[in-house]
Amino acid sequence: MSAVIVRGLEKSFGKGEAKTMALKGIDLEIQSGEFFMIVGPSGCGKTTLLSIIAGTLKGDTGEVNVFGNPLHEMSSGKVTEFRKKNIGFIFQQFNLIPTLTCLDNAIVPLLINGMSYSKAVVRGKEMLSTVGLETKFNEYPALLSGGQQQRVAIARALVHDPRLIICDEPTSALDGSTGAKITELLAAVAQSQDRCVIVVTHDNRIYHYADRIGQMVDGKMLKVVKSEAELEVHA
Repeated sequence: MSAVIVRGLEKSFGKGEAKTMALKGIDLEIQSGEFFMIVGPSGCGKTTLLSIIAGTLKGDTGEVNVFGNPLHEMSSGKVTEFRKKNIGFIFQQFNLIPTLTCLDNAIVPLLINGMSYSKAVVRGKEMLSTVGLETKFNEYPALLSGGQQQRVAIARALVHDPRLIICDEPTSALDGSTGAKITELLAAVAQSQDRCVIVVTHDNRIYHYADRIGQMVDGKMLKVVKSEAELEVHA
């Protein structure tokens, strides 16, 4: 089953002489149960593509279907509701709230979706334990290592059991060993027929974890391959 289908997607920024084409007719299909990476040089459109798949940005033309939901046809309100229930986000800078404990950071998506605090706490503790932070429930982000903060961010992204997990440079701020552990965790999460993980990355240390890699150049999807060895080298 296809988790994400993109057809003829284009996106521009600016107008007139300042207009820049960020995406130029992207076609892409990502399967359920797949750990998919999007790679390419800075400015090639990776994050723009990720944002449109995630429903935080609208394309100019083209189609974007996520688990059968045509985001390109849906109102902004319906996209927001779909995103709250079905998409989890993991960012390079963690984006944790410094005044909240690990546990309270982790349960934010549950509270947004209307779950009671008491039930959210139970689920949050389960998720933090799953990522190896069962002793850190009441710690604040400033007291954690980078790897531990990223694990809190992963727990937060997964706590509401989303079908699509979107990751923007999740390992670039981490050392090699910690980045590998985080990537292994994400790869394990992806191994479900009703779930999909998409990672945008410059970190070639983790390419080998991907089921497939989409290589972007200058707003286009140059190719989709199964191994790093098949990627083209661009200056």
